[in-house]
Amino acid sequence: MNDDGPSVTIVIPTLNSARTLGRCLQSIFKQDYPNDKVEVIVADGGSSDRTVEIAKEYDLVKIFTNRLRTGEAGKAVGTEMAKNEVVAFIDSDNILPSRNWLRAMVTPFKDREIAATEPLYFTHRGRDPLIARYCALTGMNDVLCLFLGNYDRYSYMTGKWTESRVHAVDKGDYLLVKLDEMNVPTMGANGFMVRTEAMKSIRYKPYLFDVDTVYQLVKNGRNKFAKVKVGIVHLYAESVEDYVKKTRRRIRDYLYYEKHGVRKYPWRRLNKRGILKFILYTLLILPLVRDSLRGYRRLSDRAWLFHPLACLITLYVYSIQYLLQR
Repeated sequence: MNDDGPSVTIVIPTLNSARTLGRCLQSIFKQDYPNDKVEVIVADGGSSDRTVEIAKEYDLVKIFTNRLRTGEAGKAVGTEMAKNEVVAFIDSDNILPSRNWLRAMVTPFKDREIAATEPLYFTHRGRDPLIARYCALTGMNDVLCLFLGNYDRYSYMTGKWTESRVHAVDKGDYLLVKLDEMNVPTMGANGFMVRTEAMKSIRYKPYLFDVDTVYQLVKNGRNKFAKVKVGIVHLYAESVEDYVKKTRRRIRDYLYYEKHGVRKYPWRRLNKRGILKFILYTLLILPLVRDSLRGYRRLSDRAWLFHPLACLITLYVYSIQYLLQR
């Protein structure tokens, strides 16, 4: 890496992403970073809306076909085509919140032992939809992770970025994090950046699952990561219906791929007490209200009102899908 920073390939998987892709690409091309050091790959899964048309508005965007259609397959396609020193996984519903975001994210790579970097926060913006704000406040999209203690962004509910047992040293602009196989937070998406040579040393085809990637890197001895003190916007869901659909897809895909032996990360090793706590709190409701109030005191936003409903939706959808898969 020279003084100007490494060359970066940004991989964006898409499927009917017209609602957010334009804003995502605008934020990328506004970055204060040399254009000749950035390539942007859109791996499209056969969109029927204006997704591809929007991508073609930018001359520097390379568009590839993702025949397997899922976001995980799209990331694998983009990684395979990546030519630069670092691969950055930016979802189509991500927005880079500042012009110096990319420069801040690549700075830790000056330490040759750091394999990857990731934003410490989900950026909270008052103008975003309520559910997107809720996810930014809690620091996660899957509320079950809150009870498992296994998440990877700062949560205003707990005042922590993870409850996994990780060794972290504050380096000023970022946390230098050392992971082991028994303690791997749910890292790997929404702004995750990784050295290309490290990425291509692990198995990521045909489906590149986020935390599986980090788990494999750690197993290969590439266990140093940087949690950079910047945020990234994640416009996760605009409506309750959208939230339900994404929750259903997440658990359905997990159960399917685990059944077929595709997943690498040992999810079943996670603490069972956390799952029981999640079920109990959700059924009782009042503990969820208490936790919402705790978060509200840290950062006031009516989006905290969604917390009990988020837990109810997750418990119901996960239970139904688990029973259907048996």
